[in-house]
Amino acid sequence: MNAHFAGMEIAQLIKRTTLSMEQSNTIKGGFIRVMGKFDEIQKAVFEGNVERVKNLAETLVAAGEDPLAIIDDGLIAGMNIVGTRFKEGEMFVPEVMMSASAMNAGVDAIRPLVKSGEIQSAGVIVIGTVKGDLHDIGKNLVCMILRSAGFEVVDLGVDISSEKFIDAINKHNPKIVGMSALLTTTMPAMKETIDTIAEMGLRNKIKIIVGGAPVSREFAEQIGADGYGDDAISARDLCINLLNK
Repeated sequence: MNAHFAGMEIAQLIKRTTLSMEQSNTIKGGFIRVMGKFDEIQKAVFEGNVERVKNLAETLVAAGEDPLAIIDDGLIAGMNIVGTRFKEGEMFVPEVMMSASAMNAGVDAIRPLVKSGEIQSAGVIVIGTVKGDLHDIGKNLVCMILRSAGFEVVDLGVDISSEKFIDAINKHNPKIVGMSALLTTTMPAMKETIDTIAEMGLRNKIKIIVGGAPVSREFAEQIGADGYGDDAISARDLCINLLNK
């Protein structure tokens, strides 16, 4: 379920604005959208309706729509609405996970119809929950959101030692490494992993981000991470910003 898109501007979220009289518009589900050929698939992504997203994607392709346009203007646009609503506190984690699943299902339905090389990775990200920590719900959501933003995500799972992070860096050559911790007792493993990465001469080759309930921006700075995301959408935006520097 690795969805890759080149040159995407996910950060340009759909804003609530007053639309001009020349634009046909509607209000459904509490948000304003310009009516168009991708309106229904955006709405299906927003609602987290996996089967409807897949069916609409296939229908649009059969009608002759450009698969990449369906991804960019339909699936991603729908997920952007979700990102805005989550940041505003109007959507919650279970709903975001449903929307991300629907969006990725749509991409999977379209991918076989896209010529090789047309969908490219926004970058490889290796992510895992650190040694001693078995929690993965937050990490899994971050993985889903990053994939929906076009990143190729290598999910190492939970209880990941610094050695396993090193192995994954050498194997996958990621641009970013993400570490998650839900326990205060496992937070030191983040610093240990960063120190090990530096000792192996790999620190300057990657950006490192951290997150999890007990983690803070101050802690991230103290251990030498490049950034901190307090939720999945923030982590997505952080990764995009880090790679655009």
